[in-house]
Amino acid sequence: MGTPEFGAVILEGLLKGGYEPVLVVTETDKPVGRKQIITPPPVKIAAEKFNISIEQPEEIKNLKLKIKNLKPDLGIAAAYGKIIPKDILDIPKYGFINIHPSLLPKYRGPSPIQAAILNGDKETGVSIILMNEKMDSGDIISNSKFKIQNSNLTCTELHNKLAESGTELLLETIPKWIKGEIKPVPQDESKATYTKILTKEDGRIDWKKTAEELERRVRAFDPWPGTHTFWQAMNNEIIRVKILKARVYQSPANKTYPIGKVLVVPQNEIGVQCGEDFLVVEKLQMEGRGIMNSEEFLRGHPDFAGAILK
Repeated sequence: MGTPEFGAVILEGLLKGGYEPVLVVTETDKPVGRKQIITPPPVKIAAEKFNISIEQPEEIKNLKLKIKNLKPDLGIAAAYGKIIPKDILDIPKYGFINIHPSLLPKYRGPSPIQAAILNGDKETGVSIILMNEKMDSGDIISNSKFKIQNSNLTCTELHNKLAESGTELLLETIPKWIKGEIKPVPQDESKATYTKILTKEDGRIDWKKTAEELERRVRAFDPWPGTHTFWQAMNNEIIRVKILKARVYQSPANKTYPIGKVLVVPQNEIGVQCGEDFLVVEKLQMEGRGIMNSEEFLRGHPDFAGAILK
């Protein structure tokens, strides 16, 4: 069971490892993008490629009889995003296990990868748990740690590394779990932390934050929800500007400017005064326009320098 790209990577890894699912369960097709084109979830696309039976129920309880009749040995969930009732969790001989991209009980919930980047963590990982009816709170079967050595990793890049790590861990864990060689360990509830569903508004930049915080935000919210700010142009038009890549530039000693003020920093790049230090914007995009680097953008929009971003 799964929906986004993380689940699709796990599914393909299972198939390459010699495991053939009898059924893939994923969410219904959803409208995507500005044109709201109805699009199948990545897990469905992967399952179709391998001719695996697919179900997309509005509610998982509607599949209870079908799952029971299949008599599965093991249920596997990866980024499914819905609570599975106990009467379904109890159907497989070896239960349902879940692959979660964090070191549980840290970062339960829907956005653990983003949270690790936002908080500047030096280590994260993948956990496999025996599922229960509560969100990401089941006993831990196995985990693997991942050192974040590259402090410039975006969410997309870290996601890909954890999906690969999760696949390897799952293939190592399944045979040991089935043979009864693993004893699950309860999570320490006193150390549990939770993440939330991200919305488009989460991507709006608050320039009062430090440049370091905002740089992490740019990386954490790639590709969703992205980061953006608003610029009032010379003609008083309010323009939404996406920040796609950035870095921190320390403010010169004893020099501060109004929060959100755009300056030109060395190498003809855009620097924005934050609550502390400058955020140098390396790549940005006006709504409906192409991606530009700082120099290109300033050449086409010289009035951007000196503006106060909101």
